[in-house]
Amino acid sequence: MLRPQPDCGSIYLYRKPVDMRKSINGLVAIVEGQMSLDPFSSRLFVFCNNNRSIVKCVYWEGNGFALWMKRLEKARFQWPTHLPMDVIDLNALQVNWLYDGYDLTLLQGHTTLPHYTVL
Repeated sequence: MLRPQPDCGSIYLYRKPVDMRKSINGLVAIVEGQMSLDPFSSRLFVFCNNNRSIVKCVYWEGNGFALWMKRLEKARFQWPTHLPMDVIDLNALQVNWLYDGYDLTLLQGHTTLPHYTVL
């Protein structure tokens, strides 16, 4: 199974639906043109189709682009469609939650508390 690992770096989710007939070149064009990001960086870019049944990810591996796709047979991805921004910065844990069907807008972990001393 291929999934983002915790050390994979930045992950950017494109919130708008994408035509899944697009392959690497079409998705990379969205990264450069609409997301205004560098597709040759060590980042993962995540896209979804209109009915939220297919997710594609594209990333640069140093000597070429790689493409990963997941298609759901009955369920739908809980895509964050109502957020105001077009590009959402995620971590590997959040992307894996998305792949598993969780709604990212409802999941919130414990807040980090600053500590200064034990005594």
